[in-house]
Amino acid sequence: MSVYVGNLSYQVTQDDLTQAFAEYGTVKRVQLPMDRETGKMRGFAFVEMGTDAEETVAIEALDGAEWMGRDLKVNKAKPREERSPSGGNWSNKKTSSWH
Repeated sequence: MSVYVGNLSYQVTQDDLTQAFAEYGTVKRVQLPMDRETGKMRGFAFVEMGTDAEETVAIEALDGAEWMGRDLKVNKAKPREERSPSGGNWSNKKTSSWH
């Protein structure tokens, strides 16, 4: 499981996040999503810690904390929802018509 980190400064780097979270345990991975169109940061990240206990300590310590001029939002990341490749649940069935 990963930790979601929101309301990040747009200047933050993976190294910044690694150093901040390393105070609470082993940082296995940091993902810093970029906007596909602009190539700029999206203002949030996912941090994977070594253990659930380390994640819990990091969340309790950093949620609401001021960092780089912003109040962080830190919590357990929710599983990503699967998206339909067709973009919807349309079917080819005929619908009844009103007369």
